[in-house]
Amino acid sequence: MKSLFEEETYTKTLSRIDALNKKSERKWGKMTAGQMVWHCQFPIKIGVENKNKGNGNLFVRLFFKKSMYNDKPWRKNLPTSPALKAKEEKDLTMEKAKLRQLVTDFHNCKDRKEWNPHPLFGKLTREQWGKMQYKHLDHHLTQFSV
Repeated sequence: MKSLFEEETYTKTLSRIDALNKKSERKWGKMTAGQMVWHCQFPIKIGVENKNKGNGNLFVRLFFKKSMYNDKPWRKNLPTSPALKAKEEKDLTMEKAKLRQLVTDFHNCKDRKEWNPHPLFGKLTREQWGKMQYKHLDHHLTQFSV
């Protein structure tokens, strides 16, 4: 499994984000490219800010945590939390710039020693954080053929 902490994966992920444009068509789901890029910012921001002190959700930890950072691809059309659904169109250029910066900020956390628990998945290692963030981005960038 690739990780956003790996230099090559980080660089290629930024290139894939750059390749998104207004003509990028989704293969599945309902989000537009702008909405998807906006959606992808939230998980990365959680890692960058490193503020959570909780243990996560027991049900989520038991049944879904490993799927966040293993090699098995996620199935298409997984449900999205209502809080992470864009209700209106988003400016793709502006949202891409924000996502690129967050990806860079997250990548620069690669030497962080202390990681607070994820609000849903609880305690994660540095390795799990890097893989989880890559897997989510890869899923959505693949959704838009980049």
